[in-house]
Amino acid sequence: MKAVVFTDYRGLTVAELSELRKILRSDNLEFKIVKNTLARIVSQDTPVSPAKGVFKGPVGVGLSYDDPLQIVKKTLEYAKKNNKLKISGGVFEGRMCSSDEIKAIAELPPMQVLRSMLAGVLQAPLGKMAGACNATISSFAYALEALKNKKEHQ
Repeated sequence: MKAVVFTDYRGLTVAELSELRKILRSDNLEFKIVKNTLARIVSQDTPVSPAKGVFKGPVGVGLSYDDPLQIVKKTLEYAKKNNKLKISGGVFEGRMCSSDEIKAIAELPPMQVLRSMLAGVLQAPLGKMAGACNATISSFAYALEALKNKKEHQ
């Protein structure tokens, strides 16, 4: 599990919870209602263990197994549509995050875009170096050509 979002779902109807689950399921995400005592016990010695303090009152848990940003974005998207759903925090890549941090994480581009940005950053110096090497070789070739032309005209 790469990301977990904790919510307070008080006030949501069964139909609204079903709608949220359906939205998340379409992207291979899950939303579960958990028993706090059980959640505290089960979370021990797992990446979710920093969240022990969150398990108070009604807690809904959004889970992502693939792209950690998806659960954050989809849950916040639904919370904006239905203000009864409150984000309490989450565990993102093994780190406990507040609701404000979760909202900031949601602003990040998707994982594929981040990877391509990283690839571009890593590739840029190599491209510049190749260009510099090519310019040096081209300059050298032009200098040799000029020298050849000069010797031919003498």
